[in-house]
Amino acid sequence: MNIPNIQILRSKKFATKLIESINNVLDEIDRPIKLMHVCGTHEHTIFKYGLRSIISKKIEIISGPGCPVCVCPAADIDKIIELAKRKDTIITTFGDMLRIPATNISLEEIKAEGADIRIVYGPNEAVKIAKENPNKEIIFFAIGFETTAPLVGFEIQSNPPLNFSVLCAHKLIPAALELLISQSQLKIDGFISPGHVSAIIGLEPFEIFSQGYHIPNVITGFEPNDVLLAILMLLREIKDNTYRVLNEYSRVVKPKGNIKAQEIISDVFETISSPWRGIGRVYDGGLAIKEKYKDFNAENKFEIEIKESHDIPPGCSCHLVMIGKLKPYECKLFRKKCNPINPIGPCMVSSEGSCSIYYKYF
Repeated sequence: MNIPNIQILRSKKFATKLIESINNVLDEIDRPIKLMHVCGTHEHTIFKYGLRSIISKKIEIISGPGCPVCVCPAADIDKIIELAKRKDTIITTFGDMLRIPATNISLEEIKAEGADIRIVYGPNEAVKIAKENPNKEIIFFAIGFETTAPLVGFEIQSNPPLNFSVLCAHKLIPAALELLISQSQLKIDGFISPGHVSAIIGLEPFEIFSQGYHIPNVITGFEPNDVLLAILMLLREIKDNTYRVLNEYSRVVKPKGNIKAQEIISDVFETISSPWRGIGRVYDGGLAIKEKYKDFNAENKFEIEIKESHDIPPGCSCHLVMIGKLKPYECKLFRKKCNPINPIGPCMVSSEGSCSIYYKYF
């Protein structure tokens, strides 16, 4: 299929043609179809532009664990909170992390008690703070998927000051998709996969889902017509009983991805089995800093003791929302006790969280 340029992707006329084509293919499929995406930005696009309302009800689009802030386990936040209690320490992290609930308290709450916690836009800013504060320990709380890991790795490679370290909580998307496939009750017919992750890792890590599990996968961008085109491409695969990884986002994603970024990740990090909040331990689902860079690994540098951690507060259904078993509005706390001002679970905090998106648009 020839992928259209950005002007066409923003065209109402093209959207109309896509919807017509989707309906034509659906006429040749004699069963309901369930597609899953794993990207908060895709969910935002789907809701903002009302895509579920303009396509056939035969297609159900469910959201998976596509919010890196939401899947960060409470244990990791508990660790950074313990480090924040140190008098000589400055904690740096992304803004969304401050309000994510941990076991007993959030970073925002401990900041209000006097801890020095600063919002940064990237690890380079944390390194700058380390250089400006040589008598303090600066710890960057690193969260995110494959998109943010190379940035952290680059700073670690670049001989930062020794008072800089990283608490690593990076997660890996392909491992999560494999776990979701094992949830037999979901019965996923196809994946809409995130273009920004694929821009780093390329297409190959997704091949197992088509070759091994016979589930088609389309890498797609974030314009509404990108998503509609991905749906059409998936439906054609399903109709024809073909199971390929297709690249709708070829204007950004190259088949082999970003080789330089992959080399940085390979050099600095090793793949580990890693807990995802509300989901459990995911085989090969996370990254850890390698031994050769241990001087910049906060877990190696400091003694961190935490007691038992709890990911999901009582009554919260984030763990079911994140794997597509429930819609946010099916949680008993949604719009009642849980809202963006008073988030009970992690999915209501980040702008990429499903509950936050549903609250805004539903």
